[in-house]
Amino acid sequence: MDSPATTAPMQNDCETESSSIWSWWPSWRPTSMSLLKTTESKILSCIQNDLWARFVTLPNQERIWTLTVTNKSVTKPTEQASKTPLVMVHGFGGGVGLWIRNLEALSRSRPVYAFDLLGFGRSSRPSFPSDAEKAEEKFIASIEQWRQSVGLEKMVLLGHSLGGYLATSYAIQYPSRVSHLILVDPWGFPERSQPPTQDGQGADVAKRPALPRWVKGIATVVSFFNPLAVIRAAGPWGPGLVNRFRPDFKRKFEDMFEDDTMTQYIYHCNAQAPSGEVGFRAMSESLGWAKRPMLQRVHLLPPSMPVTMLYGARSWVDSSSGESVAQIRKQAHTKVLMIDDASHHVYADQPEEFNRVVENITKSVD
Repeated sequence: MDSPATTAPMQNDCETESSSIWSWWPSWRPTSMSLLKTTESKILSCIQNDLWARFVTLPNQERIWTLTVTNKSVTKPTEQASKTPLVMVHGFGGGVGLWIRNLEALSRSRPVYAFDLLGFGRSSRPSFPSDAEKAEEKFIASIEQWRQSVGLEKMVLLGHSLGGYLATSYAIQYPSRVSHLILVDPWGFPERSQPPTQDGQGADVAKRPALPRWVKGIATVVSFFNPLAVIRAAGPWGPGLVNRFRPDFKRKFEDMFEDDTMTQYIYHCNAQAPSGEVGFRAMSESLGWAKRPMLQRVHLLPPSMPVTMLYGARSWVDSSSGESVAQIRKQAHTKVLMIDDASHHVYADQPEEFNRVVENITKSVD
């Protein structure tokens, strides 16, 4: 594998981002790409290993904000470079900063890459098609172009929530690039449940845990607007709104940040110009069901590709989809694991266990 330093088109992180501040009234919404950059820098300063943060420019000039973390204390850098890298894909409304509990530990034995999905975080925010298939393909094409630009031949691909859905779609289209697929509380797998008929004899209803209040709130907004429109519309009350509806983010990282750093990060990630969320809305139906459920396509994954599905035992995401994937793939290597005392954000709720499981998986690849 070529060195990322010689293969990845790069632009200076300090360059002027002319389109970074988007607002009808600049003073109304207290956010900008500069504030997002500042907040993210505070988060990433916790990383002690070698960190290379840069924009990777795609052939169409769209840019993907990318982190590469390697172990600076390793005695033989070439040995670590020979290991299959781990690539981490965040979920809806997230960004690379949410992996702060994982990047250090997982980079001890191999290079770890994390990037902001197109349309999210600090990556470019282009327009997305309103057609579900075309919106999904735009995401997947950007991931493949990113891989080519960075120079990765094969990777262990890990995706959380929406990232899990997109990682699966990518693995179906580019199976030769994925050594092991790790899906963490993936979104978009089950088909939407149908209500029973009047005589009570209807199609099997997919079991699903009660949705938390913030999910119901987003689902309601999705029906009429872009999912994150309420955060932008709240103007100066937006940060407080995030604190109110997602206080769990502050709790998950309170031993690292005593202030509102993480909720500020979530706010700045999601108060920018709507882009990736437009793509997500195109791909989803009310209450967040996927228009193109992944269970209908998971059989297209090659049997030789190992798949591990990690679920939080307290998550609102229905883990029975994992068992369905195992049944569909039959003899193919598919493992479903539950992480105790973890909600949807498994990687932050139980980082030590999450890191242990992922590290064991990556070791099995080499």
